[in-house]
Amino acid sequence: MSTTPTTSLSALGAGFSNEALGSQAVFRAVLKALSQPGDPVALEHDAEVPATGHAASAAVLLALLDSECTLWLSPTLAASQAGTWLRFHTGCVLVDAPGQARFAWVAAGDAMPPLASLQRGSDEYPDQSATCVVDVAVMAPAADGADAWRLTGPGIRTAQHLHVVGLPGDFAAQWADNHGAFPRGVDVVLATATHIAGLPRTTRIESPSTVEA
Repeated sequence: MSTTPTTSLSALGAGFSNEALGSQAVFRAVLKALSQPGDPVALEHDAEVPATGHAASAAVLLALLDSECTLWLSPTLAASQAGTWLRFHTGCVLVDAPGQARFAWVAAGDAMPPLASLQRGSDEYPDQSATCVVDVAVMAPAADGADAWRLTGPGIRTAQHLHVVGLPGDFAAQWADNHGAFPRGVDVVLATATHIAGLPRTTRIESPSTVEA
């Protein structure tokens, strides 16, 4: 089990002011993001999130995690109070290796674990796969595909164009492998401070040259 910096519980920020309503609102936003891939969704919440990591990511995990969930944090987050905050409010179990986790959170600037190293589930139980929440520097819809991903697949009428900065240069290639493993595969939630965008494993990504490190 991973360890996190010690801190007084009284120094931790609060969770949602109304746990049930706050979790439900964020959960609906996550569902919307995953059902409309590549279309950024504003995430409103009142949780007192940790100083490290994007606020939207923290709120997503606050809503999704529970005591049966395992969570891996990238080094910057693991060295902060983010893990203590999430463990206190959700009861989640922190793990040392990405492959042990059902959820992973990657801070901006930290190396993202290869998608293939995360849990992909099985053909019989594809739901037993990991969800990876990734903090990115830029995530914005684009008018066309000139400098952006072109996303297609379920939930997208024709194509969705999304400009993203802050992912590994080979992310699109990794994603092609992840997409090809369907029904197995990892789902990804991209996050800025205030918005999230979903990349379910059913989504196809084109124009990989626009992904910037």
